[in-house]
Amino acid sequence: QVQLVESGGGLVQPGGSLTLSCLASGSIFSVNWMAWFRQAPGKQRELVAAITIGISTDYADSVKGRFTISRDSSKNTVYLQMNSLKPEDTAVYYCNANIRQATGPWQPYWGQGTQVTVSS
Repeated sequence: QVQLVESGGGLVQPGGSLTLSCLASGSIFSVNWMAWFRQAPGKQRELVAAITIGISTDYADSVKGRFTISRDSSKNTVYLQMNSLKPEDTAVYYCNANIRQATGPWQPYWGQGTQVTVSS
């Protein structure tokens, strides 16, 4: 069984910062990609940032220069440092990871989501 648990969401004023964390736990053999998605009310879920095992990163254009994704592979943890937050960043943020257990293929897993609200 594999679980992804996010933490760090909350309410922040425009221009503020938040750091999200996501811990993958359970029967994990390897994790190759970890990412953050978000979904605002009435909108589709979108990729925010991703990081591979080789520490290659990718960002949505809307967050480039403001958000930073990082990972601690020894802890199967991914972080999202969010600076200069805007009201349009308000969404539920989901952690996603591509994980291989001791036996079986690579599979995507999702966390339960954490709410980020940017408002004055």
